[in-house]
Amino acid sequence: MSNSIAYTHIYPWIEDFKQLTKFRLAISVVFSSIAGYLLGIDEFHFGNLLLLAFGGYAMVGASNAFNQIIEKDLDAKMKRTKNRPIPSGTMSVSTAFIIASVLTVLGLLMLFVINPITAMFGAVSIFLYVSVYTPLKTLTPLSVFVGAFPGAIPFMLGWVAATGSFGIEAGTLFMIQFFWQFPHFWSLGWWLYDDYKEGGFFMLPTGKRDKGTAIQIILYTIWTLLVSVVPVLGVTGELQLSVLSAIIVFTLGLIMLYYAIKLFKNRQTKDARQLMLASVSYITLIQIIYVLDKYIRLWL
Repeated sequence: MSNSIAYTHIYPWIEDFKQLTKFRLAISVVFSSIAGYLLGIDEFHFGNLLLLAFGGYAMVGASNAFNQIIEKDLDAKMKRTKNRPIPSGTMSVSTAFIIASVLTVLGLLMLFVINPITAMFGAVSIFLYVSVYTPLKTLTPLSVFVGAFPGAIPFMLGWVAATGSFGIEAGTLFMIQFFWQFPHFWSLGWWLYDDYKEGGFFMLPTGKRDKGTAIQIILYTIWTLLVSVVPVLGVTGELQLSVLSAIIVFTLGLIMLYYAIKLFKNRQTKDARQLMLASVSYITLIQIIYVLDKYIRLWL
């Protein structure tokens, strides 16, 4: 009976914590960081991998928690966010602030133990997300451009954690995820346009679900596709990609481009949702392909 009572009290806190830190998003960010780490290492250190995973989750979780504190009144206006812990009243602002602060400190410490430059990029990421991107979301569509910087750091962060340095390799990983942010978030903004409008958020480049936005989505999808295969040319230092893997990555990019063109032609909400899901699949799959490509080439 006592175990049942403890579970009843603890479970809501776990659920609130997961929502406050955006558990699924944070896990996807950790996945990107681990992929970058596996690409960068010469010698595997399990301890550093754990520090990167937990430190990365802490930093992302802190960013999301601070974001929800700032946007609590706006979240209450939107269907998809009104049941988050703060607007629903299941968690106080002060409790959320304590959690966010503790996660920031723990995250920075764990990343610093790996190496100082990793902690620096982690700090830059949380600062840009909370202090620049979040306030701009209700002011200008340029917020997506600003938000693309912290959003592009995880893949690169893993390489920096593995090597202790930032070079052409980390820069390439950064650019892949940077350009990917635009078709991903603009398709999300198109799909959830009405909900975002209720909250007063400006997510689309033209402010509307129109031809201009659709064209920009196509252009940034093409940039994402091209940057993703650059390592096959042998111009990105230690970051390399075989011809076969580059063909697979390029093909996946064409699939995402297909959905972007479909959105341009039809301009329907369902097409935006399909593109958003395709973009999530794309970034996940190419990270897996990059890692598999490296270790298959090492084993052959």
